[in-house]
Amino acid sequence: MSRLQVVSGKGGTGKTTVAAALALALATEGKRTLLVEVEGRQGIAQLFETEALPYEERKIAVAPGGGEVYALAIDAELALLDYLQMFYKLGGAGRALKKLGAVDFATTIAPGLRDVLLTGKACEAVRRKDRGGRFAYDCVIMDAPPTGRITRFLNVNDEVAGLAKIGPIHNQAQAVMRVLKSPETQVHLVTLLEEMPVQETADGIAELRAAGLPVGRVIVNMVRPALLDAAALGPGLGGAPRAAIAASLSAAGLGGPRGAAARLVDPLLDQAAEYAERHALEASQRSLLTELDLPLHELPLLSDGVDLAGLYELAAELRQQGVS
Repeated sequence: MSRLQVVSGKGGTGKTTVAAALALALATEGKRTLLVEVEGRQGIAQLFETEALPYEERKIAVAPGGGEVYALAIDAELALLDYLQMFYKLGGAGRALKKLGAVDFATTIAPGLRDVLLTGKACEAVRRKDRGGRFAYDCVIMDAPPTGRITRFLNVNDEVAGLAKIGPIHNQAQAVMRVLKSPETQVHLVTLLEEMPVQETADGIAELRAAGLPVGRVIVNMVRPALLDAAALGPGLGGAPRAAIAASLSAAGLGGPRGAAARLVDPLLDQAAEYAERHALEASQRSLLTELDLPLHELPLLSDGVDLAGLYELAAELRQQGVS
């Protein structure tokens, strides 16, 4: 099991939901997990139906298996103050810098610095041990930025290490990259069975591999249930016997008398044709994902939306598929 699992995906694919379900799946196996948010959207708090997360690690769930889920919303400014205290022992001077706006100024004019602070805080949680020498968390799950910028986000410490040749910044950046590029880490990509998310997933995987970052699994989210079998979706769909369909509808008590039921046949066949087209598109996208040569998993579309009960349902699916 990788101790740092990064979850990314195109916007709208449900990457935060998958990250939360993954944390619950691990906790159900008795693991102590930390779920980290880096984009400031408070999506984790909404999913777990709790108040907004502060800049501190807070327990948000206890799983049936005895494991626990903690969560942390990383704030770049506060992470910078932590950094200044850790390496330069600024204490009250660091707080003064924040009041003067220097911290916000630094993270605004240097966007790369913000990413360094966010990834550094997550990696610190991965490395942290208690007084007995045991890791503080069995696993850290990061709800990361979207696929389009995930490689630069994770690889920014490499750039910083190259710019700062010596000193604590160089050493910290190197320590972070040792975690991010080690077998301890996996980057999972969340997608949908649609053309744009699948293409962005393929591009993201290529970029991650080129940067030497460890790619984990592809998780297809919100998969629609199969409504028609392969025989029903065959080429004869357009020539289906309308009279027989009308008779079946009438026998089932749909549409009233047979003549009235006949009026339902064409709309029904139109919907079936749309479903067949959608099914063919999904099959083609699934085939493209298979060619990426990575473990591929699918999570169902929850018709009632994702609430806390839905998260546990998705967590059970992940465990059943061996993702955790």
